[in-house]
Amino acid sequence: MTHALNIVWNPSEGIDLGFFVIRFYSLMFVIAFGLGWYIMKNIFERENESLEKLDSLFIWIVLSTLIGARLGHVLFYDWEYFRNHLLEIFLPFRFSPNFEFTGYQGLASHGAAISIIIAMYYFSKKILKKPLIWILDRIVIPVSSGAVFVRLGNFFNSEIVGKETTSSFGIRFIRDQFSPRDAVNATQIANPKEAYHAIATNPQFANLLQQIPAKHPAQLYEAFCYIFVFAILFFLYWKTEAREKSGYLFGLFLVLLWSVRFVVEYVKESQGGFESALGLFSTGQWLSIPFILIGLYFVFTAEKPVHL
Repeated sequence: MTHALNIVWNPSEGIDLGFFVIRFYSLMFVIAFGLGWYIMKNIFERENESLEKLDSLFIWIVLSTLIGARLGHVLFYDWEYFRNHLLEIFLPFRFSPNFEFTGYQGLASHGAAISIIIAMYYFSKKILKKPLIWILDRIVIPVSSGAVFVRLGNFFNSEIVGKETTSSFGIRFIRDQFSPRDAVNATQIANPKEAYHAIATNPQFANLLQQIPAKHPAQLYEAFCYIFVFAILFFLYWKTEAREKSGYLFGLFLVLLWSVRFVVEYVKESQGGFESALGLFSTGQWLSIPFILIGLYFVFTAEKPVHL
């Protein structure tokens, strides 16, 4: 029998500049969007598209990603709560049972995907003046690279963790097991950051550390697989004629990315949603199936344009 490595995951919240803390989760989003902009800049230059349109595209992508991801989480995973706390959908606060700053907890990639497609429809029609599928075939390359960093951000946040495991991949996520309030109460250390550190390193709290089960780092599994999704799409666009087959890259992206999501869901803890009503699959898996089927349709119907 294999045993989980004794890896205790208790990262700092970010880079402390003294007057400001750059949170790792936010930093991963900045890297994702920055790298995405650079990739699309090279694509636009290759396609002889105006870089002025790229600036507009960047704004559309950022807004649609954040708004769509937030609404996706609210509607697909936690509507029972948010239906009675509508203000908390777009405010980083919790008002009950006590007022608390929470940040924006809860972003769903399925919601982001739907929102980006809708945003690209208006962008292609009003600004780009090209068919929707043209921009979708190209935007999936930076989106797949961004997915890598978003999942790394989830890892830093100790969220979207996997199920318990005794395999050598297991990691003990302190912040998943203990909320800041729980850590403070358990250690009687007023500062949550210091409380977490004490649980991780102080032999006095070894009993608390033993309560933390090793779990699959599902975020890292996804991030690792998304590297290959990005590499495949990047290679096909730059080194083959796949970009000329309208809808092919978009369809392949849907099949590859959401197939990864579907498989990794088997080792993830439940994120809630409607899976209890439907059974068989998790909410994330049910939501991935339509994307995979749509992707297969585009892959098998993609054709090169006829040049007269």
